[in-house]
Parts: sequence; structure tokens; C-alpha cells
Amino acid sequence: MDQDANAVRPGEQLDWPRLVAWLRERLPACDVPGLDTDAEPAVAQFPGGHSNLTYLVRFGDADVVVRRPPFGPVPPTAHDMAREFRWLSAMHRLFPLAPRPYLLCEDLDVIGSVFYAMERRYGAVVRTEEPPKLANPPARRRLSEAMVDRLADLHAIDVRAQALSALGKPAGFVERQVRGWSDRWHRSRTTPLPEMDALAAWLSEHLPGDPAAPSVVHGDFKLDNVMLDADDVGRIVAVFDWEMSALGDPLVDVGILLTYWSPTAPPGQHDALTTVTDRPGYFTREEIVERYAARSGRDVSGIRYYEIFAVFKIAVVVQQIYYRYAQGQTTDPRFATFDARVEFLARHAAALAAG
Repeated sequence: MDQDANAVRPGEQLDWPRLVAWLRERLPACDVPGLDTDAEPAVAQFPGGHSNLTYLVRFGDADVVVRRPPFGPVPPTAHDMAREFRWLSAMHRLFPLAPRPYLLCEDLDVIGSVFYAMERRYGAVVRTEEPPKLANPPARRRLSEAMVDRLADLHAIDVRAQALSALGKPAGFVERQVRGWSDRWHRSRTTPLPEMDALAAWLSEHLPGDPAAPSVVHGDFKLDNVMLDADDVGRIVAVFDWEMSALGDPLVDVGILLTYWSPTAPPGQHDALTTVTDRPGYFTREEIVERYAARSGRDVSGIRYYEIFAVFKIAVVVQQIYYRYAQGQTTDPRFATFDARVEFLARHAAALAAG
């Protein structure tokens, strides 16, 4: 059906007749270009992602993206599709790289979960391999520059704007993040890992103060959450996965970007989370920090704390996915070795904290 979307994975099929009927009734009011609700729809699934599920439904010349949480029990407050829809509704007017959301469905009788529909953006997403036009040092450097610059642009948005002020409270953001991710760790751990418990305590004891100028925080800003122009890979055309967005300390995003820029798996382990940014031309860690500081004008002297928090948070995210696998809530073979990744990340963060 599509070079970017594949057949739906076993066990992740939806109730297509109910979903299609729901969309057919409501999409005409959304002014979707090329929409033909009389056309026989085609469905597919986007291969990326390890938690929320993303599908493609095509009506005539209109592509509609549908996002829902993973199947099975999910941690409290996680995979909140209604929250992500509200953030996109505000952000796509203020930040052109945020896709336009069309519809939110909170009726569980349609596909068994809350879901939303949004516009599709077109381009290239870099996961385990680079598109040919990116596979050279100058192109990689341009992409590195674009990643940092677009993040700084996001952080420059005035959070006092009416569309955003109702979405959160910046004060105490990092403290709430540390507490929340520590709680998620305790609920999802499958074996004792003292390094994670020690990290949770260290993060709580070394909390930074609130920033003088809070910002929109994407919460998961990394290479495979952006889409590149297929003809100009140094230009970003979309930023995805706004589920963790909030108002707060922008350095949380910088810490996430730095952490995913480096290997997050034990040596020799390769999967969909394996980075490509160790290849010649991509920014070093130091170049990311320097360019962000110059572009944003923010003080980045305390960035090590945010890197440690980012490693801890990513370890908890991976552990939550592994917990679902260990409990038999998913049989996706991609998750079978995620326990080793959690241990690797925990020890990496512990080394950063000790240094």
C-alpha cells in the first residue's frame, strides 16, 4: 500500500468496520484534502514505535493517521491519547512542525481504546538506516544543526500564550517528573536493580531550581521522532509523538536529545532503537550543547543532571515495555532482550552520577 507503512502486525488488528464507519461520519467536517469517504478504504501500520500504535487509513487520495495506546494494561497516566490530542490541537497553530489533529474518540466501543486521527506528513524518518541522501558527512551535519535549531525554536515559544497556559503548570516540573518516573520504575520492575533505586534517590536529592523562562517541553525529542524532507534531508518537516509534552524546564528536552544521540543498547545489540549518530558528520555531544546554548541563549552549565535524568527516564520507558512482554501482554519479539537494555542504561546513568 505504501513505502512507509506495512501490513498490520499480528495481534494489532483493529475493528476496521467500526473504525471506518466512525471516521466516515466525522471526517467530512475536518476539511481533509482529497477525502473520498465513498472510496473503499485501505489500511496499514507504521512500523516505528515501541508503545503507542500508529495506523494509516486511506480514503481515496486522503491519508489519515490513527494513533491508539498499546494493547493490554498500561501504566496509569501513560499513553494518554486525549492529552496528546489536546497538545497537538494547541501546538500545530504555533509550531508548524506539529501535525494537525482531526478527531478525538473517547468512545471505547469503537476500537476498544481512546484514539485520535490526524493529518499525515510526508518525508523520511531515520531509524536503523539512513536514506541515501543523508549518508554523507555534510548532510549529517546539516541535519544535526536542524535538530538543535528546531528544538531551540520550540523552546522559544511564549508559554503564556492562551492556547498553552491551560495545558500545564511549569513550576516544580522537574520534581514532578522525577517523582513520577520513579513511581513508574517501582511499579514496572521485574527484578531488583539497585542502580535504578539509587538513581531515583540521587535525582531527588539534586533537583535543579525552576528555570527563569519555562518553555514547551516535547518530552521525547529524538531523531526518529522527526521527519525529514525526502529531497532535502537537512530540513525537518514534522515532529511526532507529543504524548509527553508539558510546560516546564527546556533542558529536559536537551538531556533526552543527548541521551538518544548516544548508544542506548549494550555493545553488539542492534534493533529499532540503535542510533546512527555515531557516523562521521553528526554532531558530537559537545557540539549539540554549544549550538543549543548559542541558539537559545540559555544557561546549560547544569546539563549533566538532565542527561542523568534522561537516561533514567528512558530506562523506565524500556522497562515498562519489557514488563508488558514479561507479563504476556505482548508477544512482540523486539522486546525480549529489553531487560538487558535497562541494566545497561542504569549502569550508564550511575556512572554519570558518580562522575
